[in-house]
Amino acid sequence: MRKTFFFFLLSFLIDQLVSAQTPEVLAIRKYGNRNAGNIINEFSEFLSLPNVAADPAGLQKNATFIMAMMNKRGIQKVQLLNASTSGVPPVVYGEVIFPGAKQTLVFYAHYDGQPVNPTQWAKELDPFQAKLFSNAINKGGINIPFPTDGSYNKEWRIYARSTSDDKAGVDAILNAYDAITKSGLTPGYNLKFFFEGEEEAGSTHLSEILEKYRPLLQSDLWIICDGPVHQSGKKQIVFGARGDAHLDLTVYASKRPLHSGHYGNWAPNPGMMLAKLLASMKDENGRVTIKGFYDDVTPLTAFERKALEEVPSVDEQMKKELGISAVEMQGVTLSEAIIQPSLNINGMQSGNVGKMASNQIPTYATAVLDLRLVLGNDWKRQQQKVIDHIKTEGYYVTDNEPTDEEREKYAKIIKVIPGQDGINAQRTSMDLPIIQKVIAAVKTTSKDQIVLQPTSGGTLPLFLFEKYLNAKTVTVPIANHDNNQHAENENIRIGNLFDGIETMGSLMMIK
Repeated sequence: MRKTFFFFLLSFLIDQLVSAQTPEVLAIRKYGNRNAGNIINEFSEFLSLPNVAADPAGLQKNATFIMAMMNKRGIQKVQLLNASTSGVPPVVYGEVIFPGAKQTLVFYAHYDGQPVNPTQWAKELDPFQAKLFSNAINKGGINIPFPTDGSYNKEWRIYARSTSDDKAGVDAILNAYDAITKSGLTPGYNLKFFFEGEEEAGSTHLSEILEKYRPLLQSDLWIICDGPVHQSGKKQIVFGARGDAHLDLTVYASKRPLHSGHYGNWAPNPGMMLAKLLASMKDENGRVTIKGFYDDVTPLTAFERKALEEVPSVDEQMKKELGISAVEMQGVTLSEAIIQPSLNINGMQSGNVGKMASNQIPTYATAVLDLRLVLGNDWKRQQQKVIDHIKTEGYYVTDNEPTDEEREKYAKIIKVIPGQDGINAQRTSMDLPIIQKVIAAVKTTSKDQIVLQPTSGGTLPLFLFEKYLNAKTVTVPIANHDNNQHAENENIRIGNLFDGIETMGSLMMIK
């Protein structure tokens, strides 16, 4: 009880002390305003470099570009950290050690991006050519030229792959350091910079890099710059991330496609079978019905529950924005929903639709399940819970194409391929002294409430930093919430990019 009281008292005192923006924040803002043209020009060049996993040469060009950015800013020991496995995109690393500093902050972002299908982007857009718009395209924004005088409106948007996820993070971190040094400011912590190139591919080899370079990567806190600000537009600090795991499901029926008139009502339809199986995994209120799905969840602490209660409600805003009138879990807010484990259908396929549709009974139906995890869940254990449920529904589970003998023996056959790239959830205690310094620093950059989220809905490889480095992490995102990350027409709002520079700079100046 005394500990809880102390936390709330400390939070109150921070609010009182941080009532105005500091001279350091004002100096960083002034630098950003004066150098906006150069910052955007460099960012646009960065965005022109393809950065998808299928293009290793492109990823290497991105790494080389970042090294040049770091060297230009006087960052020391700039180098590539390579995994033990060959062919893995490298981490770009650098550091600055300040006289008298006894503690160290590591700033993390990633430079790889999601795959692109140019045909799905708006007709005036090229995923790897930065375009400036007067507003979001869906809000009537039009393509405008980049200003020659460096004067940018905060509501303008830059469109290109990775504008928000996560080249904006790289850009904000390095320009924050530039603003600090060129404004004559001296951080009280040593600073390290760690830019990953495999995050969108699941950070499969990140553990190798962390283990290999453990002495180099020791620190007091990792600050993760990835993801969007709160949907209300307010800045937020996120103290954890959900884990993630996948399952590929394939239900089998007849060995060849069948005429639906000749065999309908007689031959099993794999699409219908899969639909019924998936429907058995959730009830009408959105709760997962799989046995034990919620059993091992670690409850929120009193601090975290209090923070969750203070998160602004955006449910009505998001329903209107997304064009939906109901939510999956009735009576549960968005903030409450993302602190629970979830089961999502990423996609389903069986036969053809649209102009390619035909009157047939397909031979198979397939789906991919996405399991989001919270603290306490283990990704392999969560996958097994789903497999056990499938068995209770009467299915014979295999990991190969069914043989003739299996087809004769079992009426319901499913191939299940558990993804091997699962990642567990992580959460950092909100009452640590260094975390309180982070909260105080971010509050100096805004007069609005800073949203404190116990965990994010998305997934980051945070538990790996904890496992291999015994490190603490905190996520401070900067992108606008409607940035279309992972999809077509990805964008960054100009105001968010420059606010991000201020935020990262304020964190570099914590004492």
